[in-house]
Amino acid sequence: MTAARVRFAVKDDLPRLWELLWGLAEYERWTEYVTGTREQLGELLFGPRPVGEALVAEREGRLVGYAIFFPTLSSFRTRRMMWLEDLFVEETERGRGTGRALVAELARLAVERGYARIDWQVLDWNAPSIAFYERLGAGRIATELFTYSLPEDALRRIAGGGA
Repeated sequence: MTAARVRFAVKDDLPRLWELLWGLAEYERWTEYVTGTREQLGELLFGPRPVGEALVAEREGRLVGYAIFFPTLSSFRTRRMMWLEDLFVEETERGRGTGRALVAELARLAVERGYARIDWQVLDWNAPSIAFYERLGAGRIATELFTYSLPEDALRRIAGGGA
């Protein structure tokens, strides 16, 4: 079976990219965390100062998956890395090599750009995705670390001098 064609996303892909993003949010049961807009995503990816990039998987002219990613760094390794923010393939497309094709293109880009590795997070209940990643050779790292986040309200409070 032939995998979907993978290419860089362009601004005209934004409406479908946004639909796929919602598909990911629904799959992960995190729709309440989608607080931005399609236009804001467009600015992040295609605006005058983009901070991320996107790949899309296309089959027969229809976008069926995507990956959003951006560069990070490791101060200890003094190397650039890649953060994979989203990877999503429509349910009907899963098992057809599309997810693997997206990851393979990310890996090719990481090698080409001299990145040390690609990192991402996966929900602990998402056994199909965990199995997929492990089949590719990925493994959990730094299990003794916790991921923390300062949400917008805390940022504003701290920036304003609050405790």
